[in-house]
Amino acid sequence: MLRRTMIGAAGALLGFGLGASAALAQEVTLRLHQFLPAQANVPAKILDPWADKIEAESEGRIKIERYPAMQLGGTPPQLMDQVIDGVADIVWTLPGYTPGRFPRTEVFELPFTSLDSGATSRAYWTLGEETMFDEDFKDIKVLGLWVHGPGLIHSKNPIVSVSDLNGVKLRAPTRVTNGMFERLGATPIGMPVPAVPEGLSKGVIDATVIPWEVTGALKVPELVTNHLEFGLPALYVATFVLAMNKDRYEALPDDLKKVIDNNSGLEFSGNAGAQMQADDAPERAKALELGNTVTTLTEEQVAEWREAAAPTSDAWVEEMTGAGMDGAALRARALELIDQFAEN
Repeated sequence: MLRRTMIGAAGALLGFGLGASAALAQEVTLRLHQFLPAQANVPAKILDPWADKIEAESEGRIKIERYPAMQLGGTPPQLMDQVIDGVADIVWTLPGYTPGRFPRTEVFELPFTSLDSGATSRAYWTLGEETMFDEDFKDIKVLGLWVHGPGLIHSKNPIVSVSDLNGVKLRAPTRVTNGMFERLGATPIGMPVPAVPEGLSKGVIDATVIPWEVTGALKVPELVTNHLEFGLPALYVATFVLAMNKDRYEALPDDLKKVIDNNSGLEFSGNAGAQMQADDAPERAKALELGNTVTTLTEEQVAEWREAAAPTSDAWVEEMTGAGMDGAALRARALELIDQFAEN
């Protein structure tokens, strides 16, 4: 009986050990949710390669399921709450889709702020570490922060001077950009970027501001014939965040956390921003092939827009200061970091 008991105990211990080993080797499945179709540039050239790399470096222990075009349900403005609540494990979204909720991110959306998108994205990550992770982003695990290439105006009728915006129904992506275009005389209409094609085709909007890189996926050059470029610094950019559910991250074993960490952060953010800007040129070429008019403003013409847009930055600084943040210091630090990374 004693022998049987000892054998049974040994078997139980062996079974426990095998079970523990199986648990350690168990595949972790993470659901990545975002708002663009799978063939768009960001999913195809940033998110998919990032997810593939994590799967490879985890030796198959992490699997990342990709859900484009809101396939898990909801609307783009709900993505941040989805990752906080665990509806999705990882999301890619715009903080600006929930106006006023992530105020410090808006400093990079102010007019004529962004230079090279890779440099601005590195500045965004750095300022994020300094001021945002414990405030704006306290409820999520931040994996990447970046901006797109120079934003421009795509319109049905030609727009060159500020006065050409008067009465134009224009879609802009964020609170800051909506405020700027309202000051410039347009009638801003907020909507997530997937709604732009229908908005243009049905006449809900006359124009939109988006970077070149996403115009092909949205078929914008087939819906408008005019495109207005401002050069650098950019008229505007929008900020993005790749976020993970905090509890899901903390539940990972340390070696898998390291895989996630090694593929997140400053360099990933900078490379993502640079990739978005690199994807502008092919889409711009397609618009020209369609016979569309692409107007690039001269420095003298841009000066009119800069002067008209300046009150947007002033108002933001004042608003942030009134909310208990040092708006002027945030703006100065953002510009300092952008210049610093642009020089490297």
